[in-house]
This record gives sequence, C-alpha cells and structure tokens, in this order.
Amino acid sequence: MLAQFFDYEFLRNTFYTGLLIGFIAPLLGTFVVVRRLSLLADALSHVTLGGIAFGLFMEKKYGILFLTPFYSGMGFSVLGSIFIERLRTVYKGFQEIAIPIILSGGVGLSVIFISLANGFNTDLYNYLFGSVSAVSERDLWTIIIITIIVLTAITLFYKELFMLSFDEEHAVVSGIHAKIIHFIFIVLTALVIAASLRIVGVLLVSSLMTLPVAASIRLAKGFKQTILFAVIFGELSVIIGLISGYYFEIPPGGTIVMISILILIITISVNKVRGYFTRKRAI
Repeated sequence: MLAQFFDYEFLRNTFYTGLLIGFIAPLLGTFVVVRRLSLLADALSHVTLGGIAFGLFMEKKYGILFLTPFYSGMGFSVLGSIFIERLRTVYKGFQEIAIPIILSGGVGLSVIFISLANGFNTDLYNYLFGSVSAVSERDLWTIIIITIIVLTAITLFYKELFMLSFDEEHAVVSGIHAKIIHFIFIVLTALVIAASLRIVGVLLVSSLMTLPVAASIRLAKGFKQTILFAVIFGELSVIIGLISGYYFEIPPGGTIVMISILILIITISVNKVRGYFTRKRAI
C-alpha cells in the first residue's frame, strides 16, 4: 500500500513533504505549546489564507503567474508574524491581544480577496484542506529549505528558546536577547505554517503543531522527551493520514487531524490506566 506512493512523482513529492512537515511542525509546536502560544498558529494560518486568496486574485485578474498562492501565502504569513511581534511590543501589558488582532485582519483579508477572486474554487479548496496531488517538485524543494532553516535555528538557539519558554525573566537577566529570539521564533513558526498548508491545509495546520504535542505531554517525562514523542506522533499522523486520504479520496488534512486526535485519546487513556495501576500498587 505504501509502495504505490513511490510509483508516481506527485505522490512521492507529497509523501516526502509529509515526512518533513510531520517532523518540523510538532518540533516547533512543542515550543509554541510550552510558551502558551497555541493560538499563534491559528492567527498565522488565517493570515496565510489571506495571502493565498491574494495570490489567486493576482493570477485570475492580472495573469501574474510567478506569484503563486503558495508563495504569496508564505509572504503574508511572515509579514503577519512580524506584525504580531511588533504589536507585542506596543501592548507590553497585554501582549496576547496581538494574536486576535492579526487573526481578525487575516480573516478580513481572506474574505475580501476570495470575493475578488470570484469565490471558492478547487484550488482554494485544496489550500484549505490539503491535497495529495498539489505538491510540485518546486514546492518540495522549498519545504526542504524551510526544514533546513528550522533545524539550524533550533540547533543554534535551543538553549535560548528553552529558557525563554520556561522562565523569560531569568533568561533576560542571563543576557539573552529576548526580542531577537522572539522574532526568530515567530518567523520560523510562520514558515512552518506556510510550508504545511499543501498537506494539511490552512484551516487545519495549527492542529499538526498542537495535537501531537498535547499527546506527548501525557507520556513524556522531560522536555526533550516531549519533543521526541511529539515528532513520532506527528509522523504517524501524517503517514497514516496521507495514505487514508489517498485511498478514501478525501482531503488528507482531515484524516491527519483525526489520526492525531485518535493518538491523543489513546495517550490520555494509557496515562489514566498507568496512573490507576500505580495507585493500586502504592495501596
């Protein structure tokens, strides 16, 4: 069943992209969840949708083909992340308000550009919920580059990200340049969200960054173990979800999310059973 994914180029591109996304989305998502910024992924995904709609509008109205919806969505996502970080500095006492402001702006732009691009169509549907046939070789190489950037940044700034995630005040006192690290982190998040939209879809991409981490937290005994389990759960969700989506002829985004939820339910159940037997042995 898996071998068929290597018979056609578009399926190979989709499978390789899925493996990369299943790795970097939960990896970065662990820092997002620990920092209690889960809604950040939702905000940037809606901004990305606005960028995709803008790209579709430019293609249909002006025949601008070099600005594809994928790359315009990526550009809007990065710009949205920069605006969020800027608003966080403006509203120092209410930094969380930056996220709903940008989310609202993303939704507004999406409605406007979708309307200007003559409403919903197959292309937009694929971007919303993912597609097994939408990933080109060019997209794959773009996602490979994003993966390298994310892995390099996390390797170089792991200590700083870790300290800022758990004790920002101590990190600042220790000499860490919090603003620079925050900026790098939020731009990386924007790139991962934009990269994931081909497979999972804009409306579901935040799930791939949070659900595997939520499942991992129930079993892990440390931060690094949380990352490891989150990546494993993310890869399982993507692989099973892609195969299921292909054979049932449905968007892979939905199947990936449902597999992630199933894994979450299983981990919660395992944790409860383990706790029950631990208490029983103690008695």
